[in-house]
Amino acid sequence: MSEEQIFQIKFKNMSDIFDACRNGDLETLQKIYAQNPASINIPSDKGFTPLVLAVYSNQTEAVSFLLSKNAEIDGQDMAGNTALMGAVFKGYENQINLLLENGASVNIQNQDGATALIYAVMFDKTVLAKLLLKAGADSSIKDGKGQTALDYVKGKGNEEILDILKG
Repeated sequence: MSEEQIFQIKFKNMSDIFDACRNGDLETLQKIYAQNPASINIPSDKGFTPLVLAVYSNQTEAVSFLLSKNAEIDGQDMAGNTALMGAVFKGYENQINLLLENGASVNIQNQDGATALIYAVMFDKTVLAKLLLKAGADSSIKDGKGQTALDYVKGKGNEEILDILKG
């Protein structure tokens, strides 16, 4: 029996860890982790890891706890999105900083080939684009449509991001 199967038997309601991450219920998260440390990397039925859910829900204490316990920082959901991509999508600068400080990879591509930087550009998030570029984001990566971050910014006409990307 795999570690995941054992854990699922032990915790019949796997939603507990996911709810704890969404709601920032640090006490429940700590209890679940204490009983089974592997729980922090088990994905939900939709492929979301506890870290992705905590970041997407802007639960900084839960994110910090998960990172301190070596949660898989670059884990991807079923669409290939990472916690960093989720933070960019939601515009959570504090989560982005926390993830970058803990070694999140900035150039991972999802199933559509998008990167966190491409998302920042697509959603006109200038500050986030700066953070990602400072952390080593590669503006030349092409998505599944053959578009780079620069291509997207040209189409949107955001001069500030354009200047940043041309650097």
